[in-house]
Amino acid sequence: MKVAVFGAGIIGVSSAWWLARAGHEVEVIDRRPGAALETSRANGGQISVCYAEPWASRHTLNNILRWMGRADAPLRVRLRLSPRQWLWCARFLAECRAARFNANLRAMVGLAQYSRATLRELRAELGIEYDHLERGILAFYRDPREFEHAQASAALMRELGVDRRVLDAAEVVRIEPALAAARDPIVGGDFTADDESGDVHLFTRALAEKARDAGVVFRFNTHVNRLVPVNGRVSVAELIEPDGFFRALKADAYVVALGSFSPMLLAPLGVACPVYPAKGYSATFGLRDPDATPMVSLVDQEAKIVTSRLGDHLRMAGTAEIGGYSRALDTGRCNQLVEHARSLFPNALDFDNVQFWSGLRPTTPSNVPLIGRSRIRNLYLNTGHGSLGWTMGAGSGRVLADLVSGRVPDIRFPFLD
Repeated sequence: MKVAVFGAGIIGVSSAWWLARAGHEVEVIDRRPGAALETSRANGGQISVCYAEPWASRHTLNNILRWMGRADAPLRVRLRLSPRQWLWCARFLAECRAARFNANLRAMVGLAQYSRATLRELRAELGIEYDHLERGILAFYRDPREFEHAQASAALMRELGVDRRVLDAAEVVRIEPALAAARDPIVGGDFTADDESGDVHLFTRALAEKARDAGVVFRFNTHVNRLVPVNGRVSVAELIEPDGFFRALKADAYVVALGSFSPMLLAPLGVACPVYPAKGYSATFGLRDPDATPMVSLVDQEAKIVTSRLGDHLRMAGTAEIGGYSRALDTGRCNQLVEHARSLFPNALDFDNVQFWSGLRPTTPSNVPLIGRSRIRNLYLNTGHGSLGWTMGAGSGRVLADLVSGRVPDIRFPFLD
């Protein structure tokens, strides 16, 4: 079959790779001049199966109430005159029930584990270099109440096959000595040795080149204007090419992997897509003293900020704002990341030349991504991965290719149909 994939982030490129491996003729469309230039550009860098947990929970709701009014709140909702935002928030509240949380957790962990294994297969087969480290993910806690909650979460993860081990403060510093200067307020932590880190931008661009070598066609600087339905199928995709002319793209199947922008393309077709952006920030620092910077990927659970060593740089990322589609940098948020870095590693980083970035994480109310066939027979979705696009990307592309090819995927998951 000929398959059109809309979106060239980690989800779209992974989908294209596995579709081509399944023998399909694949064409990828993206409005940017290259692959991985939106949400896959500069995220926190973690392959974090250990934190494949739904945001929608009673614990998160309690924290949101506690954080209200704080400019530096890790999760902040900016209400707008947007029925779509309000509907998303209402659905988020419904997903906070214990039964929904447990079902969503199982689905997310299963996909994350499958995807991590798939990423390792790709790395071994293709030899892609992306500054990856297999040093695990270490979380540390300053608040005794948060640490107590984390121990219960870690126990639940272990039941699902994720070896998230609880540590005392001394063990935290032993695993990552770069935290020694910040040792005093740390009350404990948890560590998942199987998790990894790496640069999603480098990986996605390298995989796109491998896909191109395998026959996938990439068309950049090209906009998808609309999909034209006829008799319950997409008949044609109307594109706007770089020269401004329209082109009709005909395919046997169409895959929407446009992240936060997926609903705009799907709404005129009557296809439900409850995805809303959660804006996040990152700051990337050069290294002044590599020996004083961490090699283990970190999570500061009080600030909800992650840290990853990416070659000769250190990346810090975090915060989530439910408030629309603006990617404008907030000076306060940027300063928050810099001050956090300075408090942990005061002499290790180049604070005079920081690269800031913001991205829109495509988030569903349940945090479970939308993967599978829509109500339109030849239209498929692979979107809504929230903050776990890098963690779930390789596996999501693989199972999407299975579904398009009429095969049963290797994992159990609430796939669309």
